[in-house]
Amino acid sequence: MKRIGKIACALAACVLIASPALAAEKVRWKLAMTWPSTLTPLASPAPKLAKIVSEMTDGNFEIKVDGAEKHKAALEILDMVKGGQFEMGHSASYYWKGKDITTVFFTSVPFGMTSDEQNAWLWYDDGQKLQEKVYSKFNVYSFPGGNTGVQMGGWFRKEIKSLDDLKGLKMRIPGLAGEVFAKLGVNVTNIAPGEMYTSLDRGTIDALEWVGPGMDIKMGFHKIAPYYYTGWHEPASDMQFLINKEAFDKLPKSYQTVLKTAMQAVAADMLSENFDASAKAWEVMKSEHPNIKVMTFPPEVLKAMKKANDEVMEAYAAQNPEFKEVYDSQQKYMKKAREWSKMSTQYYLETTEAIAK
Repeated sequence: MKRIGKIACALAACVLIASPALAAEKVRWKLAMTWPSTLTPLASPAPKLAKIVSEMTDGNFEIKVDGAEKHKAALEILDMVKGGQFEMGHSASYYWKGKDITTVFFTSVPFGMTSDEQNAWLWYDDGQKLQEKVYSKFNVYSFPGGNTGVQMGGWFRKEIKSLDDLKGLKMRIPGLAGEVFAKLGVNVTNIAPGEMYTSLDRGTIDALEWVGPGMDIKMGFHKIAPYYYTGWHEPASDMQFLINKEAFDKLPKSYQTVLKTAMQAVAADMLSENFDASAKAWEVMKSEHPNIKVMTFPPEVLKAMKKANDEVMEAYAAQNPEFKEVYDSQQKYMKKAREWSKMSTQYYLETTEAIAK
């Protein structure tokens, strides 16, 4: 917390020095999270944001954070922020695909961008501008709220050896990945985080995806479903901060700057926190839970996933001009960004692995 506070304070030092409004106007907001308060790192950015904003304004701008255990509406954050019950929310954009399918791009899409690529697209290409356009119809602002990087492909009770093993499978998986699996015969559902373990334990579902070792080990999925598949569906899952537009526009400009600066700082911090948590958790899982079987989906299944995903994306693009605009923007950026990802990260990992043998 000290490190992230220093980053945010350094970025906004000019605001503190130049604006007496920071010590004058009193603002009290509420923020609702999709996550239970204990579910870190997903639940980390919001309270860190509140602490930074309060410290930067000498306690004049206070944000009270409510976890899902308090407001009891984990998947209704967008509506609550839009309606003004909460000035802010912390959630994931693809939960709103039923309201607007284009929102999925601002979390992650199957076979899409890495976290480096997506962050660059958001902040230095057209990504954030397009996100603001999509969310303007809801009268809210949406900003990146922390990234989990590549997510694992999920926990399964049984090994997936072929496409036949997917047919009739009951699985919790949100976003466009759910539509891809549905095309392959999976019975797809979305379940709030607090209900997932019970659903898997009782056999209501046969499989689920969550995040990665850092978060999955806390949930105990490995005790029920030992097959742990590598990722394909969420290569860079961004969370989001939602802000009621009217409430934000009423803020003094200095407070707006503090809030934006703090959001960007805690979003960057979450990626590091999640990576660290997963690296440490995976070390524990390997030694203490040797029954976990790490698997990669067979090539036949992965090819079918990619084909189904392309069909889903092209169908939406054909009928929804806004979806097509964002899809085209991501694909265009990913084409050039991926070349550098391969030149830098991929080749470096391959080279060091080769000489280590």
